[in-house]
Amino acid sequence: MTLLGTLLRNRRAGEVHVAWNQPQLQGPELLSVTSRQFVEGGTIPLEHCGRMIGGTNQSPQLAWSPPPAGTAQLLLVVEDTDVPTSKPAVHCLALIDPAVEQLDPGALAAKQPAAGVRICRSTIGRGYQGPGPIKGHGPHHYTFQLFALGGVVDAEAVGARPRALLAALDAPVLARGRLIGVYER
Repeated sequence: MTLLGTLLRNRRAGEVHVAWNQPQLQGPELLSVTSRQFVEGGTIPLEHCGRMIGGTNQSPQLAWSPPPAGTAQLLLVVEDTDVPTSKPAVHCLALIDPAVEQLDPGALAAKQPAAGVRICRSTIGRGYQGPGPIKGHGPHHYTFQLFALGGVVDAEAVGARPRALLAALDAPVLARGRLIGVYER
């Protein structure tokens, strides 16, 4: 696998198609997103990585500053911008009740999400899918993006593919914030 990673080293999705840069998800950067497991630009611990590389696939603890008044729903999008494809891989997509102030480790599990969390489809499956980059490909950046929406996402959209759900969003973004973690094999 190291050879494959080396061969694909210069091929990366980049930030052009990341949720943060989509026109319908623009808004003021008023939310501060943090984690007890890693700092901005820091390494995501192995326990929060995929099982195929020795992790437990447990989502990290996440916390954020209070969303603004009028927030109807929070949207969490976790993307790998360094995957060797044309668009970033969505590792998790979840809708969160605005009364929820933080997520404990494992709160984004597909089968048993935390109270107030609704898991949507991602590129890889459902629920949090931890880092598992190709060995030798270099550092991968995992962007945890949180959007405070002024409306509720249509229930039918929850089963849609992640890019289709994001493109169909029409609720105004009242605030947003992000936290980027890194993992390399």
